[in-house]
Amino acid sequence: MEFLNDMALFIEVASTLSFRRAADVSGIPNSTLSRRIAALEKHIGLRLLHRTTRKVELTEAGQLYYERCRRIVDEARIAHEQLGEMLAQPSGVLRASLPVDFATIYIAPLLAEFSRRYPGITFEFDLTPRQVDLVSEPFDVAIRMGELADSNLIARLLARLSVQVYASPRYLELYGEPAHPDDLAGHECLCFPKAGRWTLHRDTETVEVDVGGKFLANSVGMFRRLATLDLGIIMLPETVVAEDLAAGRLRRILPQWQGHSTPVYAITETRLLPAKTQRFIEFLQEHLRQQS
Repeated sequence: MEFLNDMALFIEVASTLSFRRAADVSGIPNSTLSRRIAALEKHIGLRLLHRTTRKVELTEAGQLYYERCRRIVDEARIAHEQLGEMLAQPSGVLRASLPVDFATIYIAPLLAEFSRRYPGITFEFDLTPRQVDLVSEPFDVAIRMGELADSNLIARLLARLSVQVYASPRYLELYGEPAHPDDLAGHECLCFPKAGRWTLHRDTETVEVDVGGKFLANSVGMFRRLATLDLGIIMLPETVVAEDLAAGRLRRILPQWQGHSTPVYAITETRLLPAKTQRFIEFLQEHLRQQS
């Protein structure tokens, strides 16, 4: 059991690449943690970590050991959780990768309630547009929007967000209001790079229209701001622009038409999840589906 405990301590150090942060998470003094890792390396007969005064790095052996042992440690922890009270009141650090705009618009307003419900869980959020590698990087869950490519990862649908078209009153005053989706081709439309075609549907009718304009961006927040500054038309979920609608900065156009709903998924490496991750996913499903 002592060997498994030292393995778990190594996984914590390897995940954070910091003895100090690993010591904070594990509740073990830094000096004790360093001594335990050194004993583990001696037992194995290989150096697992390069240590300098500035940083900690995995050796080649350490990277292999980390990849092989992380699942063993996770499954051991899960076994303890499932047999104890932690299943009802989970604890630990939840590491999640989130799209920046989705995190600020959807996740942030929910965190106070989640924290009250599960006070033992702490959070490390990585807000980035890149798709993290759940196999080699220390994340419990990644939230991704849009249709997914085939992979061996486990995807759980959280919600489907309905999408509509919006513009500012001033923009419509200056450039006129589209009466049909085809009219969008003659307007400034704010969209993602390489996404120059919008698809809208009304009942059984579907229209595809090529759109574009002066401004392309990879940020939903940037779209919103530019639209409120009268610089173009946007197509986004209603929840994203709710404050701007209420304040009159934006209004819905083409009200009988809507875009394809945007799926939101929680991605994990395995179906066997610790309680902290399972509760977080269930919580998001519960609340996001109310907004879809």
